[in-house]
Amino acid sequence: MVKVTLKDGKVIEVAKGTSYAEIVKGISMKLYKEATVVRANGELCDLRDAAEEDVVLEVLTFDDKDGKKAFWHTSSHVLAQAILKFIPDAKLTIGPAIDNGFYYDIDTDVLIDEAMMEKLEKEMKEIAKRGLAISRFELSKEEALARYTDNEYKTELINELPEGETISFYEQGGEFTDLCAGPHLMTTSPIGAFKIMSVAGAYWRGKSENKMLKRVYAISFPKAKQLEEYLVLLEEAKKRDHRKLGKELRLFEFVDEGPGFPFFLPKGMTVYNTLMEYWREIHTREKYVEISTPTILSRHLWETSGHWYHYKENMYTTQIDEADFAIKPMNCPGGMLVYKMEPRSYRDLPIRMGEIGLVHRHELSGALNGLMRVRCFHQDDAHIFMTKEQIQDEIKDVVRLFDEVYKLFGLTFHVELSTRPENSMGSDEDWEVATEGLRGALEAIGLDYVVNEGDGAFYGPKIDFHLNDAIGRTWQCGTIQLDMQLPERFELEYTGADGQKHRPVMIHRVVYGSIERFIGILIEHFAGAFPTWLAPVQAVVIPVSEAHKEYAHEVLAKLKAAGIRAECDDRNEKMGYRIRENQLQKVPYMLVVGDKEAEAGAVAPRDRKEILKGAMPTEEFISYITAEIKERRR
Repeated sequence: MVKVTLKDGKVIEVAKGTSYAEIVKGISMKLYKEATVVRANGELCDLRDAAEEDVVLEVLTFDDKDGKKAFWHTSSHVLAQAILKFIPDAKLTIGPAIDNGFYYDIDTDVLIDEAMMEKLEKEMKEIAKRGLAISRFELSKEEALARYTDNEYKTELINELPEGETISFYEQGGEFTDLCAGPHLMTTSPIGAFKIMSVAGAYWRGKSENKMLKRVYAISFPKAKQLEEYLVLLEEAKKRDHRKLGKELRLFEFVDEGPGFPFFLPKGMTVYNTLMEYWREIHTREKYVEISTPTILSRHLWETSGHWYHYKENMYTTQIDEADFAIKPMNCPGGMLVYKMEPRSYRDLPIRMGEIGLVHRHELSGALNGLMRVRCFHQDDAHIFMTKEQIQDEIKDVVRLFDEVYKLFGLTFHVELSTRPENSMGSDEDWEVATEGLRGALEAIGLDYVVNEGDGAFYGPKIDFHLNDAIGRTWQCGTIQLDMQLPERFELEYTGADGQKHRPVMIHRVVYGSIERFIGILIEHFAGAFPTWLAPVQAVVIPVSEAHKEYAHEVLAKLKAAGIRAECDDRNEKMGYRIRENQLQKVPYMLVVGDKEAEAGAVAPRDRKEILKGAMPTEEFISYITAEIKERRR
């Protein structure tokens, strides 16, 4: 018998070799019907796998991130099977799950147009309806290669695997087989709805020197209603697209001369600077000091930090005086040098250093996406140097700060603890101390979190904050990384109470993350209608006619004197046209002034939510809006 410990702490005993499917059936048939895969002792497994030893078991469904990925991975195999029905000579390559569905890359000259997409969708639904049983089997490397003598892509993948390793395949009802590590659903029947989203070109393995393949993007759900809701969400997201709104609101632009390098326009800079004012205000309150480090630093520095070996493909490099230098992709190593510039004592710790640093990272052109993925951006880094005893208190303070910031914008969040990746540096002991330090802080705070195995930074584990916006989408922004490696590599020290030298522990953390990306998220979250405190233009004065221009400018002067970002729209256009234009620009307040307002020293405000009605004295309006701005109301 083996013991199975469930997520709620309950322990059951089953015969050794009992499949996870049978174990889940014993727990609940409803849960079994919803289950996609399981996590057994931290490892993702098929339901068809068996419990051969005591195991901590978590049952995953479509509602779980990894459960959803398994669902979509199986769906990609269904897509591949449908493709082969209509394009039998297509060469299959890879078909992974992605953040929003899945894709399959194929080598074919056949045009995949709307008509073909409809055929594929219909066939995918039919395959799912038939409920094909999915099974797993393994072959030797030689046997696997024999199956793909006419497919150089699969052959390349197989040849990269170590000698002597058995290679797994998944089969669907005896009709379709694909090279795959899994895990997968038990059958195709849970897949209730499919939608092919688009077809694009993609180089094999993302390298431009390789052949261009066709990439078929799709998504699937257990129920048709979920697909319908997703498509409605997509339509809403299109309306909120920050690239479209950014251009319409004159916030930022991209030009051919700088692909991936954003140009912020005056209104965009107002939003940027307002965010920075808030950032500096709260960090001053929390006793951070602000520093600035150079953009270009020597190869030696990046070798010491480990970036030259772990991150070089994403770095821009140059030569100065015949020596190698790199443009910084991160602010951290510069912060190390600042710490070392003077002796430190335990009495100085914790030291909290903040930096709004401009960083550059080489991103593939196909990955660029407005402000969400760029090649240069400002990162609101902070590095906290502390003793091991101070870890939990510092992390709790950072989490409290993050919570305050995100609530200001109406953003909720969930948290992931990301653990040691494969290409990491440092000892097992250091990683254990760092990981448990983060875990302990989260549990002390009482914050719910999920573990994201193997997704930490190469120098330490991290806590990621995933923000939920106004229409339910998730964005990863804030992060807290606990690092014992860089202080070691840079030989950072402080003098302890015992008079001896000790190594500090360091936290890397960002609140906004990429400030450019955070602005993009806010544009979409607010659909361009920023809160008044953040809006680039907070009020616009609109004279009814030429006769009211002089009074309109008197009002404008009073608004500006009160520190309000205001403009006067006195163009020679009809008043209705000017009001409509400013509505499209998402201006929080439009102040119409005519004869009555001029006589009474008043304005007639029109706000986006129609809270203010009728005329009011100008000074009263100024008091109202300045209070709203000062309190940063949403």
